[in-house]
Amino acid sequence: MDVVTKLLDPAVYPDPTTTVALVQTHISWVFITDGFAYKVKKPVDLGFLNFTTLRRRHFYLNQELILNRRLCPEIYLEVLAITAHQGGVRLGGPGHPLEYALKMVRMPQEGMMDEVADRGELKKEHLDRIIARLVPFYAQAATGPRINKFGEPAIIHFNHQENFARTAGLAGEILSPELFDRIKVFSWGFLQKNRRLFLRRIKEGRIRDCHGDLHMKNICLADGVYIYDCIEFNHRFRYGDVAADIDFLAMDLDFHGYRELSRYFVEGFARASGDRELLEILDFYKCYRAYVRGKINAFSARDPELTPKAREQAGKLARAYFTLAGEYAAAGARGRLNT
Repeated sequence: MDVVTKLLDPAVYPDPTTTVALVQTHISWVFITDGFAYKVKKPVDLGFLNFTTLRRRHFYLNQELILNRRLCPEIYLEVLAITAHQGGVRLGGPGHPLEYALKMVRMPQEGMMDEVADRGELKKEHLDRIIARLVPFYAQAATGPRINKFGEPAIIHFNHQENFARTAGLAGEILSPELFDRIKVFSWGFLQKNRRLFLRRIKEGRIRDCHGDLHMKNICLADGVYIYDCIEFNHRFRYGDVAADIDFLAMDLDFHGYRELSRYFVEGFARASGDRELLEILDFYKCYRAYVRGKINAFSARDPELTPKAREQAGKLARAYFTLAGEYAAAGARGRLNT
């Protein structure tokens, strides 16, 4: 049974809706109704995540529910079984599960941070609200020996190496071999020369169970600040230095042309959290985050399930993110390798 097609029928949903819209990422289908959003995971194995079995998809949807309630308890509602019903499917009914969906409150599209930014309406007050939400979140986030190991240089090296290995085939296609090499040289050089800095941050308690995917598309500026869609599928991408989370959003602000606000945000967070040392690894983590966004968009550019227009747009975004990563590498190599 083609569950995805069946889920386009408004009658399937437990709450009345006049329309159903489908939004895809490289790992999920999201069905948007009048009042809610329902996420279904794709049965994919990308190495760093594995959703190939129904049991895995069910488990990770529940993880997504639990982890995102840390910042958005009012948005993340429940995981529902999708079962067969009268030749079609239904959500939440009895029967053998064909698939599972995570039910979330639909947030106002006009409040999405990237759209606010694209309209030229992003202000310091918005960033102050985000800082006020994030500082206590990180202060309360889990830490300890099991999580601290993800701040060790060897693990950080592994994360970078995985990125480079999975994107080596793109050199000469979506990014130039010269740019690929420049980013690698900077990353390895920074890690080698600043080993004591990374170890010191472990001792200072800067390694936490973070968000892992803190960029503008995952923030809604409505009646409150809603920070959602954290990484649930791989501890390595969520456990880490708070600076890696903060620098992700700083990078995204740069990408959207808000460089002054990016600096305002990072300095404001560093001041409010008492973590001035965060500024010393700014270019390193922004480079890493821009490269990750380039990688993800490069994968989407090759996804046969996306439309040709969507694949073309993803390719353009991948090139832009890789270029930005190169700018951070160049800036870091000039001024911050010996912090």
